[in-house]
Amino acid sequence: MRALLAHLGDPQRAYPSIHVVGSVGKGTAVRTIEELLRRERLRVGAYLSPHVRGWSERIRVDGREADFEAAIGRVRPHAEGATQFEVLTAAALVEFAAAGVDVAVVEAGLGGRLDATNVVDAPVVLVTNVSLEHTDVLGDTPEQIAKEKLAVAHAARVVVLPDNNFARLVPPSARIVLGGAREAAEAFLEREVDGDVQVSLPGRFERRGEDVWDGAHTPVAVEWLLERLPRRDYVLCVSILRDKDVDGILRGLSEAGRTLVATQSTNPRALPAGELAARAAPHFDRVEAVDDAVAALARAHQVGGAVLVTGSLYLLADLSKRE
Repeated sequence: MRALLAHLGDPQRAYPSIHVVGSVGKGTAVRTIEELLRRERLRVGAYLSPHVRGWSERIRVDGREADFEAAIGRVRPHAEGATQFEVLTAAALVEFAAAGVDVAVVEAGLGGRLDATNVVDAPVVLVTNVSLEHTDVLGDTPEQIAKEKLAVAHAARVVVLPDNNFARLVPPSARIVLGGAREAAEAFLEREVDGDVQVSLPGRFERRGEDVWDGAHTPVAVEWLLERLPRRDYVLCVSILRDKDVDGILRGLSEAGRTLVATQSTNPRALPAGELAARAAPHFDRVEAVDDAVAALARAHQVGGAVLVTGSLYLLADLSKRE
């Protein structure tokens, strides 16, 4: 990644960054910081992942989606041997430099230490939360995972944490602030900001009439979702990747409704609908399996009532492509 950026003139050095890491809620935090700083008349770049409706969701400049093809085009001639995420990250960093942003808000993809985004020397780092995820890569305990995420704070003067659980892991050169997106924006500005902002992201608590689409894919994300749902009688349309805490997710989702239609996204790591249905059976009164995601959503609507589509952003992306 550093070699690729060197070929591109090290665009990440053209502006300061705020680096956002965590288990869930990173995208919402990035968008919130973006809007708070734009309200302060700064030109802001924002890098998010994954996308739901289209690739252009990932790179934003001054409140709008950037020209995605142009951004990728700047990187492609130099990108031989790079991974897809490395190319996307480099494209975002180059786009921000070309646009002359005052600050970039960068969402990490996986973990932090070895993530492609860990090339920015961010003066402010936000950790949204830490929970067990990607344990085959990040570690078996919350502390190990927190270490991986906080490795991005190598140049930070401020680290914003949700609580004091992992404060001891913050580099001694940085001070500890408790909070979230607002506190990260304020740390960057070095002053308070007034008022609130409302942000929306495709597939993150997305309201569609009575239906809700949300990519909750960990038990912690499900808890977050449950706190915001206005009802508890949804028909659930669900796909979950096999390397997630499937039973923990299903246990939590059972509080949102008693009927579940199991399906599978096109991601090769998705549990087959039948296997997911079998694992969901102990948690729900009624479970059906429908392999095709669009047909599964239609079946959930046939059952009647409001539908909650969740369990994987890949499911939401598949459905969005076929609308």
